Amino acid sequence: MTSAARQLQEAWQSLAGAAPATIDATLDDATLARLEQYLALLDKWNRHINLSGSRERDALIAHVADCLAVVPHLPNDAARALDVGSGAGLPGAIVAIVKPTLVVTAIEPVHKKHAFLATVARELQLPNFQPLPVRLEQHVAVATGYDVVMSRATFALPTWLELARGAVRSGGLIIGMEGSEQHALPPQAQRHPYSLPAAAGPARTRAIVVAR
Repeated sequence: MTSAARQLQEAWQSLAGAAPATIDATLDDATLARLEQYLALLDKWNRHINLSGSRERDALIAHVADCLAVVPHLPNDAARALDVGSGAGLPGAIVAIVKPTLVVTAIEPVHKKHAFLATVARELQLPNFQPLPVRLEQHVAVATGYDVVMSRATFALPTWLELARGAVRSGGLIIGMEGSEQHALPPQAQRHPYSLPAAAGPARTRAIVVAR
């Protein structure tokens, strides 16, 4: 097992141990291989366009590991998800890799970033990952009613929890990701802290925020 695969497996096992629902205790070999393919593409493209502020491979692995934290919160019966401001496909591409039965639409209006997402979908052979070069307000004019809507580091969390309501179905799930800075949450939102092992130094503590 490569170093990247080992770090991602360790992250997943840490998340599985504290998951709000039962999930597989380990990632299978095919999923790990696709995650490594994704990392290779991200590393290659990130040298030429600004997909991530991080350039070190360990930092890119940490971004992917962080996005794995979304998966345990996805309802088993969810069929359609929307990732808004997908950027480098974080978390949308990672969710699509780990949950092949979930169709993930990833909207990203920046042309170069959308081109990367389209390359991920093609080269990793992910028919359930569908990037679109549009903004949220354009997309919700033609498509709404998603089972899950998610976003990472695109909007301030309180802003995101409000904006997402235009895209999610009644009773659907809104997912946000919170760093070390905590925000006041509306009554219908819940914070789920988690920690991930770090390559060096103490574990990083963040939170998934879920609202209906």
